Amino acid sequence: MPQKITNTAQLSCNQGTTPSNLSVTSQNFSTAEGKYIATEQDKQTSTNIKPFGQCKLKPTSGGYLPCTPAPVAWEKATEKDTINNYKILTEDSFCMCSIGGKIEVVDQGHGEKHEIKN
Repeated sequence: MPQKITNTAQLSCNQGTTPSNLSVTSQNFSTAEGKYIATEQDKQTSTNIKPFGQCKLKPTSGGYLPCTPAPVAWEKATEKDTINNYKILTEDSFCMCSIGGKIEVVDQGHGEKHEIKN
């Protein structure tokens, strides 16, 4: 069973140079180990998804330009479990960036495993 992810889950982009942490702002009442659980609405640039260093899809003569995430929509969220009618994100969730990268979960953001039933 995929594990849900929470505030401070670590994300990476296959076109970025460094990972970043997710910030959950879609809800402020449902938690796991004291951290808010992420939903499909946590996809706002710089608010929820921070830059991933430099973007390998933006080369220049001096290196790469800074990453500015442009998330489209989270995919592979829960099918049945929701918070505020938004699907919950799991370790299998990913988000395509409109610039061309794929944003994935590296670490769920909590220590224990919490099962989600689909």
